[in-house]
Amino acid sequence: MKNFTLFAALIFTGHLYTAPVWIKDLGIIAQATVAFTLVAIAIYFLNDIKDIKADQAHPFKKKRPIAAGKISIPLAWSVFGIATVWGLFWSYSLSPLFFAATAGYWVLQIMYSLWLKNIEVVDVFVIALGFFIRVFAGALVINAHLSIWFLLCVISTSLFLAVGKRRAELAILTEQAAAIQHRKVMGKYSADILDSYLSMFATAAFLSWALFTFNFYDQTELTNPQPSLVLVSRTLTINKWLMTTIPVVIFGIMRYLRIIYDGSRAESPERVILSDKPLLGSVLTWILIVVGVLYWSWF
Repeated sequence: MKNFTLFAALIFTGHLYTAPVWIKDLGIIAQATVAFTLVAIAIYFLNDIKDIKADQAHPFKKKRPIAAGKISIPLAWSVFGIATVWGLFWSYSLSPLFFAATAGYWVLQIMYSLWLKNIEVVDVFVIALGFFIRVFAGALVINAHLSIWFLLCVISTSLFLAVGKRRAELAILTEQAAAIQHRKVMGKYSADILDSYLSMFATAAFLSWALFTFNFYDQTELTNPQPSLVLVSRTLTINKWLMTTIPVVIFGIMRYLRIIYDGSRAESPERVILSDKPLLGSVLTWILIVVGVLYWSWF
């Protein structure tokens, strides 16, 4: 599910307006998503191989195929190798820059699995960087430009989700000894400091998205305004409707914070979104509004 964020650049840059362009770019992004997914699968298998003992002691991760003994270690290593080769080869065939981003992600995640995951704060930055690389790689593969405010929103949201993941782990593993046993770096975090990080990045995510919507407008609306809107008010000819997503974003952040402190699901953002109906509803509403605002002239 995380890898679908590669489509962000295609949607937010307005490439879907021109039929020849969006058909071509959609095909490229679809292939890029598959290639990146193969690399991500390889990393997941490597992490599960390395953390098999810790996962077996975890209340939820013990159900993973490798930790549960459903997939043998030799088979897992084979999947890691095959997925890595195919993913990197495919990414290179699409774009050298996309290959660089994908390979950079692979190297970063290898370093995280072997070393960086045990360094306080750095571990959170690496998790967040994984989200950011996905979005940026999607822009690279179709040669698209992304707003600086949008990129800042991606960075802030990524850090928010990464810290939320750590806070949820701490909530699940309520005893400090259990937390340290599962992941050494957890012994370096306290609930108070993680709460401070959450507050900081939640605020940053909201503000950066709000500023993105405030500064966003469709240039074609200024030169070729919709006649129906001109009859109502000239003010409406500038596309300000993306601001209507702000309340939805605030609700989504508040709901996700509530789930984080529950601790039972927030270790995996994608699992949270798919399992929590209010949060899923806010995400779907946000998507519908964004697509409707950006491409409303189609309808």
